[in-house]
Amino acid sequence: MEIKLILNGRQVVGHVDADTVLLDFLREKGCLSVKRGCDTSNCGLCTVLMDGKPILSCSTLAVRADGHEVFTLEGLQGEAADFIGFIADQGADQCGFCNPGFVMNTIALLRENPDPTDEEIRAFLAGNLCRCSGYDGQLRGIRNYLNSRGR
Repeated sequence: MEIKLILNGRQVVGHVDADTVLLDFLREKGCLSVKRGCDTSNCGLCTVLMDGKPILSCSTLAVRADGHEVFTLEGLQGEAADFIGFIADQGADQCGFCNPGFVMNTIALLRENPDPTDEEIRAFLAGNLCRCSGYDGQLRGIRNYLNSRGR
């Protein structure tokens, strides 16, 4: 079946099977920041923004994105650039595999709540699995990023 969506700011048309998940469709379109981790909606590696809200693309059928706007990290490089540096400075990107999911969820959090408490940050990022860092680095990076913006 044919689907049409806005992907990273541009119109995209594609043909998918009824059981194609959004993650596979996005990777076929060159969005390699969207990663397959668990296939059970537990790790957050496949997080994208659909109509501005974070969703797990491994458990969303591609046909559900028909007529919607989807952003991956490739489409949000400008918004993510400064923040990514703060994560790196905190040593929170040891292997880097989980970074796209963390960054996508952090962008969504800061759009929704530009001045979150540490508890609100932890709650929003709870669905992101990181096997290297223990999460303290990500929290410090987000907090330092917010502090640098005068918050």
